[in-house]
Amino acid sequence: MTIVLIKYKPMYQVIVSGTEVGYIQNKEALQEMVKESVLEQGEKNIDTIDLKTNPEYELKLVDKSLETKEQEVITAVKQDVTITYKYYEIAVNNEVVDSVDTIEEAEEVIHQVKEKNQELDLSIVEKYTENKEEIQTTNLEVAKNDIQAKITQKIEEKQKQEKEQERINSMPEINGIKLAYTPVSGILSSRYGVSSRIRRSNHTGLDIATATGTPIKVVASGTVTHASYQGSYGNLVKVSHGNGLETWYAHTSKMYVSVGQKVEAGQVIAAVGSTGNSTGAHLHLEIRINGQHVNPQNYLYK
Repeated sequence: MTIVLIKYKPMYQVIVSGTEVGYIQNKEALQEMVKESVLEQGEKNIDTIDLKTNPEYELKLVDKSLETKEQEVITAVKQDVTITYKYYEIAVNNEVVDSVDTIEEAEEVIHQVKEKNQELDLSIVEKYTENKEEIQTTNLEVAKNDIQAKITQKIEEKQKQEKEQERINSMPEINGIKLAYTPVSGILSSRYGVSSRIRRSNHTGLDIATATGTPIKVVASGTVTHASYQGSYGNLVKVSHGNGLETWYAHTSKMYVSVGQKVEAGQVIAAVGSTGNSTGAHLHLEIRINGQHVNPQNYLYK
């Protein structure tokens, strides 16, 4: 027994997740080290730290020259933990704008911004993640400025939408169909009903001269019924809007739609050109009601 105690000493072999890591002298001291350096980390945003498995200890007699490996054990334990991080998102009208580290910061941002914007819906969302790289928080002052900028943007967008709605409301209707957009801006180069040496009959539409390639917007929502070359019209797009209303867009250089396609009011459907019977770049616009062409200027380009 004396010989054994001279040559050997008692030490704890540490096993982490089934892997032998090394030996330590004092189990209680190691457990305290694990608590301080692993389970009680002071890093911000940490919510919980969970050991996947508790280290196992086996008391053994080992050669007295064997060195302890406390640091290697601590490293192994750190690799065997699940860390959950927590942060707070701040949203304006349910749209996340910024994130901060603590609930106190989030509440302070909300309080400061709310003082000037009582009507807005400002909310805080508590978020959890195990991916530290996912956390992109800012400080209180930056968050406040970002949210104020978003509020300003929201106000401007709302004003723009209201202005656009006022414009649409002021546009005319045909058979209950709102003509929400004029197709292009330009010079009226030939009006409805006029005669010309290049036509066999009086003009059935309205010509608006503008540069080749100018986007052409459809005046109202509908369905494309024609999108191909048609004699003197050149590249011609026809759109049916329902209730007997149809609009034609002629002489286009490009057509961006196809037959059967649904289009929304204001959508770009073609580009201005000079195809077919044309003396220069322009859009020939026709409005037809129950198959009969009418003067577009009764409704548009007044």
